[in-house]
Amino acid sequence: MTLLHISETGIENVPVTSFGFEGIKERQDLQRLLLNRIDIIDPDLMVITEEFGDWEDSKRRIDILCIDKEAKLVVIELKRTEDGGHMELQALRYAAMISTMTFESVVSAHANFLRKIKSEEDAKSIILKHLDWDEADEENFANDVRVILVASNFSIEITTTVLWLNNRMIDIQCFRVQPYRFEGKILLDVQQLIPLPETSEYQVKIKEKEQARLSQKWQPKNWDTIWGSVESNCSENAIGVIKELHDWLKPQVSELFTTADGFAVLIETEKQKNYPLKITVKGQVQIWFHYLKKKPPFIDEPLRRELKTKLNSIEGIYIPDDKIGGKPSFSVRILESDYGMKQFKEVLTWVIQTIKDCPNA
Repeated sequence: MTLLHISETGIENVPVTSFGFEGIKERQDLQRLLLNRIDIIDPDLMVITEEFGDWEDSKRRIDILCIDKEAKLVVIELKRTEDGGHMELQALRYAAMISTMTFESVVSAHANFLRKIKSEEDAKSIILKHLDWDEADEENFANDVRVILVASNFSIEITTTVLWLNNRMIDIQCFRVQPYRFEGKILLDVQQLIPLPETSEYQVKIKEKEQARLSQKWQPKNWDTIWGSVESNCSENAIGVIKELHDWLKPQVSELFTTADGFAVLIETEKQKNYPLKITVKGQVQIWFHYLKKKPPFIDEPLRRELKTKLNSIEGIYIPDDKIGGKPSFSVRILESDYGMKQFKEVLTWVIQTIKDCPNA
């Protein structure tokens, strides 16, 4: 973009400059300034914290972590360079890392930030006010993560990648912040490059259409269809194991509900819902650590590791350490022996009771 000014002699260009030439640093200046005026990027954003890196085995930090009015977490990655470097890859990594954050963990991060800036405001109250909520709603909190890249310019590699990601339902935006020098002052031109503002509404409609298509494709099946698929895909022994687990679980939990490819377990307490596992029509038991780790009590990693240890004590089951945040699975054939089934039921009983006994669950 060309920035112009009207002088006595006509229309003249305002000279472009660079953050580096003007001595404007990335963190000490650009990041600090945006913290106080995040509305320049999006008026619906609220800053949670800066330099966020509350995860194990990583020294990487999110420049600015925000939340929008729809309770989506927002990763903002800043670069003062002319090409953006590899900021899109960093931002995607950060988005994955924070995707499991809970309302309470976000409150904690904001409380730390408020202490840092010597504010006595209450973090939880501020966030609830921003979301226009009366109380925390974990079910509708941080169900998605947005990414915003801010730089003085972007390379063709970044813009191509961002466009590709947008077409695949990843919510990622590029904002160009270009400095100009005019009459001894530094001016900033802030523009949203991707997606273009005039095409945003159209792209939202396209995404909604695609989400509706995927929802239709993956909608839950009825129980007759589930059992028919089990009988088509599994051996007689495996079918027996699945039916035994179904009949045993049904009175123990709040609900067994069908999915597109099996049935899952719901344990509902006064405060929340927990989904510990699913059994598929192809005879696999999936342990849903990716759900368990979002809520008490299994939000605590030592407890998830204890669950992993208990499962691994059953002959034939092996869940590695790096899977206690995912969806590790094993064949129901492992539970064909009476002893294996007994051990597994004992583990499930422990999981169910641990959730029910947790004061915060």
